[in-house]
Amino acid sequence: MRARLTQARLPALPAVVQVPGYDRSATGVGIVHLGVGAFHRAHQAWYTERALNLRGGDWAIIGASLRSPAVAEQLNPQDGLYTLVERDGEAQTFRVVGAIKSILVAAENPEALVEWLSDPAIRVITLTITEKGYFYSAASGGLLVDDADIQKDLQAFPQAQATAVGLLVAGLARRREKEAGGVTLLSCDNLSHNGRVLATVIGDFVARVDPSLLPWIQQHVTFPSSMVDRIVPASTADNLAELEQTLGCRDEAAVFTEPFSQWVIEHNFARGAPDWQAVGALYVDDVTPFETMKLRLLNGSHSLLAYLGYLAGYEYVHEAMADHQFQRLVRQYMDTQAGPTLSVPAGFDLEQYKEQLCERFGNAALNHRLYQIAQDGSKKIPQRWLAPLSELFAMEQPTRILALAVAGWIRYLCGQRDNGETFVVDDPLSARILPLLSDAEFPAAVLGVQEVFGELAHTHSGFVASVSQCYRQLQEQGVRPTLAAVLGD
Repeated sequence: MRARLTQARLPALPAVVQVPGYDRSATGVGIVHLGVGAFHRAHQAWYTERALNLRGGDWAIIGASLRSPAVAEQLNPQDGLYTLVERDGEAQTFRVVGAIKSILVAAENPEALVEWLSDPAIRVITLTITEKGYFYSAASGGLLVDDADIQKDLQAFPQAQATAVGLLVAGLARRREKEAGGVTLLSCDNLSHNGRVLATVIGDFVARVDPSLLPWIQQHVTFPSSMVDRIVPASTADNLAELEQTLGCRDEAAVFTEPFSQWVIEHNFARGAPDWQAVGALYVDDVTPFETMKLRLLNGSHSLLAYLGYLAGYEYVHEAMADHQFQRLVRQYMDTQAGPTLSVPAGFDLEQYKEQLCERFGNAALNHRLYQIAQDGSKKIPQRWLAPLSELFAMEQPTRILALAVAGWIRYLCGQRDNGETFVVDDPLSARILPLLSDAEFPAAVLGVQEVFGELAHTHSGFVASVSQCYRQLQEQGVRPTLAAVLGD
């Protein structure tokens, strides 16, 4: 194996590789980011890198992994550097990103992270911790206070915090003590009204550990919502080996993504932010219509492809989208299930956006795994499917494809593809849901899980019956005949 990518090796990189054009050693830290996965490196850190190249400023990033040391082991030996590779068919571009200074591992040293969260230089804290990291209950509209991890943090506060919520509250409490000034907490996860969700869970936690902190938060902390969009598959060993041949050194933290990116942010910063707007981010008063379109069209379609496509035997998004049946399924879902529920911003071409999404799904260079998208479904489908479903009910519109989608998710939970191959189901509610797979009322019993479906099972018996019918077809005939029946082939 070749030597790793480091600051000292930047001058030796091939000319085809773009490198930081600013003085990294002179750039101060202004951001802490929780959850430095591939998406953050391909999105927020990439926007910050381009803003630093354009405008400079003390906006470098201290990253934090909440549990695993894997990202720290990838980035810290590389001085925080990594390569972002954009792929579109056969075309590729290469950029080394230097916006990240270093990575902390909260599980190993939560105190170090709390100190950074309360540092006066930190003016923005961003998050990509996935939907489950918020411990938010859509059914109750508040913090999952009975969750074991949250209970541990509540009882130990302010010591030894492990969840993002607990760590953030500990950081805010210390900011108040140190008079460190205001800060923006900016969620970049695929949650409807993610800023409001973050503010809610923070407020619920604070109310239980230190209610006197609430007025300080209201005065000094902002929680803008944002919408993020970029398809970022998990990097593979083959990806890294191929990149090594280009760089002449090893990059263990590289990310591979598409050319497209989008970031829409409510313009509500406590003490400023990098000039993300100058490099393509859109600042708006209300992010809701943008996030709703993205969640229901892109993410909703992705989940639809993930469950039914994986059950049918496909591994990647582009493979499923090359199948005429799945193309039709996605377009009908967009046109009849998601589309009618959207409030489209003035001047926005919805039909062009849907066409663009289908083209992005078909990008074979990405190799976006369906199994990766399928993870954590119980935390994803309420925003992606159930929110538009409730609006379709109110409009008395057909919901057949959403019934198929939900049935596909339940069939996926059984852990077996149409060809008989078994797989491990990765879902935070597995312990709650898996026993229901043998319930006499299955699959209707799954629709009674209020953490996911609320009161759906009691209020819309016709939809429950439609899901059950689709499920039986999937179980007895498989995906393709079921799709043919639903699509009218």
